[in-house]
Amino acid sequence: MSELLRIEDLTAGAADKELLHGVTLSIGTGQTHVLMGPNGAGKSTLGCTLMGSPEYTITGGRIFFEGEDITDEPADKRAKRGIFLSFQNPIEIAGISLSEFLRNALEQITGKRMKLWDFKKKLKAAMELLEMDTAYADRDLNVGFSGGEKKKAEILQLLVLEPKLAILDETDSGLDVDAVKTVSKGIDEYKNRTGGSLLVITHNTKILEALNVDRTHILSAGKIAAEGGAELVDEVISGGFEKYIVGK
Repeated sequence: MSELLRIEDLTAGAADKELLHGVTLSIGTGQTHVLMGPNGAGKSTLGCTLMGSPEYTITGGRIFFEGEDITDEPADKRAKRGIFLSFQNPIEIAGISLSEFLRNALEQITGKRMKLWDFKKKLKAAMELLEMDTAYADRDLNVGFSGGEKKKAEILQLLVLEPKLAILDETDSGLDVDAVKTVSKGIDEYKNRTGGSLLVITHNTKILEALNVDRTHILSAGKIAAEGGAELVDEVISGGFEKYIVGK
């Protein structure tokens, strides 16, 4: 197994406030890592910082992807390298359909034009897997979508774009039991088809049931408070985050 992502002593923040304090972790190719922690721990901040969001400023440490330093790279270059972030609250974008957005993103990442027929075939198969009405492909991106449909659209992007590393930020939040199962099926299909790596940010362990978790990280007050294997997820379920809260 080769190392895909390495974060060394990462410090970052927003609006002159430091939110991450010396975070260090690494993810191997094909591995599934879980990031958990209490509200306000910095989990979404870490996901956005890894994706290169301009909202957050890195003030210390380095980020390496496939052995190359990407600390100062913008989000579009990171996406082309194969890093993907699903948003906790997907935004609505009027004027571009879901299908147009995905085809353009795929061509930008691969640097190749894709035949329309081949793209539509790929998109239709992914939508059927996620039990999405194919009519959504022609609707403006996330406009008028329910919360569940927005989350499915995020996993649809994952299946179509097939990134090397997928960061899933609370993809399961607000979903009912059936929707969580469907989304989990999509994530499992991504893993089986691509062998890609996952960093799953979650409070809901239901989404983890179909996945083999290699490593679990507990984030508290912007610091890694504990690390372990899949058993650490079970410890959090039974005992909560109390003993991992930094400063207690």
